[in-house]
Amino acid sequence: MSKTTPSKTPGASPPAPVVSRHAWQALVVLLAGMFMALLDTTIVNVALPTIRTSLDASEATLSWIISGYALAFGIALIPAGRLGDRIGHKWVFFTGLLLFTLASLACGLAQNDLQLIIARVVQGLAGGMFVPAVTAVIQLLFPPLARGKAFAIMGSVIGVSTALGPILGGVIIQAFGDENGWRLVFWVNLPIGVAALIAAAILLPAGAERAAGDERGGIDWVGLLLISGGLVALLVPLIEGQDQGWPLWTYLTLAAGALLVVAFGAWEVHYTHRGKSPLVPPKLFRHPAFSGGIVLALVYFAAFTSIFFTISILWQAGLGHTALESGLVSIPFAFGTIIGASQSNRLAQRLGRTVLIIGVALVTIGLVWIWLALLLIGPEITNWELLPPLAIAGLGSGFFIAPNAQFIVATVDRSEAGAASGVVGVMQRVGSAVGIAVIGSVFFGTLVVAGPTPAALADGFTASATAAMGVSAAFSVLALLLVFVLPKRVSAAR
Repeated sequence: MSKTTPSKTPGASPPAPVVSRHAWQALVVLLAGMFMALLDTTIVNVALPTIRTSLDASEATLSWIISGYALAFGIALIPAGRLGDRIGHKWVFFTGLLLFTLASLACGLAQNDLQLIIARVVQGLAGGMFVPAVTAVIQLLFPPLARGKAFAIMGSVIGVSTALGPILGGVIIQAFGDENGWRLVFWVNLPIGVAALIAAAILLPAGAERAAGDERGGIDWVGLLLISGGLVALLVPLIEGQDQGWPLWTYLTLAAGALLVVAFGAWEVHYTHRGKSPLVPPKLFRHPAFSGGIVLALVYFAAFTSIFFTISILWQAGLGHTALESGLVSIPFAFGTIIGASQSNRLAQRLGRTVLIIGVALVTIGLVWIWLALLLIGPEITNWELLPPLAIAGLGSGFFIAPNAQFIVATVDRSEAGAASGVVGVMQRVGSAVGIAVIGSVFFGTLVVAGPTPAALADGFTASATAAMGVSAAFSVLALLLVFVLPKRVSAAR
């Protein structure tokens, strides 16, 4: 797929690699799939209030729509990557993309909140299936000297897709109305998905180019079952507990989830001693900095993902703004993210870990500023008061998100980098799911509306949003402290 021209002058710098046109075309296909998966992490936020009224959905349903997607996405990442290594990434990508497109159709056709949650979870599982193939196929198609450019383009797509989501969702709902607009938010994936499926079948390399995987066994299904069961058991009471009044079963389920996670750890050790390839290699946790790094990934994504969940519900359900106005609030964050992401790789090379510290510090400043603005201004707050802190938080998020995984993976031996990268990806998605579950519980658990008037509604929702944003800010402060466990620099040889 690619070739390099050998250097003819001893000691001269290596020439730029020649990458085939076919490789760049395949990259477009891969990034179209990634764009869809990441767009769906944020585009749905502005649709939550209209989904709530259209389907008469509960508060817990709103959390499930975001958390269910993120958790299912994370659970699928590692086994999908392993499966791609064994049978070839092309058809894992194709199957996941097909399922994602069908699930998007099902989301838009949902007639009640249960149907929507199920379709959304399937959509998350499908996204987790095909996203690992993106980085794997890039590794196959591009020589080492050209991969940096391909991954830089991928980073830009990540920044644009997540930033564009709220704005695009708001435009769609404004154009087509509350009843149909939220359905079209999901159906926007259909033309992209169909086109990407056709192109994937033609352009992606076949299974003969699959990576040489670990030959010690297949996928660790028992480990996958234990960790999936544990995470679901922890998430269900966090989402449903407040809505149900925290009955006894919620505490029992939390305890069962903790026991399943412990059982997962014990099983992974046992599975490794049998000479098998575990889902999460226990040896990774011999590196204290790695353990701190994955906690950082979880905590940061818990803070970051929950920002627009809170703002979207406040702006529409509490303050009476339209979905488009809610989406427009995110524009400063979107521009900040795109600018930060475009400069993060260059700054990481010059400043090392300092770019991550600056990034999380800016996010923390932005979230604390938003919390104070909500606290001091109250229901009279406008998008102009939120413009500076959202721009600052967006810039910091752009600095952090692109290079953070590279620094966490750098805490382990090079031979463990692949497994560590998979664990980091899972923890980011789990953090998103936990963050929405916790923030949703705080938001709706503190929501008290004193009367039927718009002023009473605004007062109640603003007070709840202030409490929720305070928790997001606290997550961000904790993430800032955890950044210092990472290495100061990443070796260029990694």
